[in-house]
Amino acid sequence: MCQLLRVSRSGYYAWCKRPESQRAKRRKRLIRRIHELFVESRRLYGSPKVTALLRREGERIAQKTVARWMKEHGLRSRTVRKHKATTASQHTYPVHKNVLDQRFVTEHPGQVYMADITYIPTDEGWLYLASVEDLYTRKM
Repeated sequence: MCQLLRVSRSGYYAWCKRPESQRAKRRKRLIRRIHELFVESRRLYGSPKVTALLRREGERIAQKTVARWMKEHGLRSRTVRKHKATTASQHTYPVHKNVLDQRFVTEHPGQVYMADITYIPTDEGWLYLASVEDLYTRKM
């Protein structure tokens, strides 16, 4: 093996007996701590939050370093999907006919109106933005 890699046997054994460097010790310690913080967060925190926690503990470390180490060790945060408000298609309310049938052409104002509603999530709950537009004049 040493011949294949073109290194001396004595050099290989000296490398094996060499004590672990301070950098390697720090890296092992930080990777262990990153893993602990990741598990404590129920696998939710990504590298930015883990970096912030490490810095609060007094560590000087870059976010890119934490991201790289997390990737190397398969620590990938779960994404929490936001609730998407949709309409209920299984209801008993009357459904109006499609009068326009995708023909959005009008002859004069006030003949056809379009309406839409948008749900906006806020800290206090949902806001509902309703808009009505005249198809001819394009005024709201």
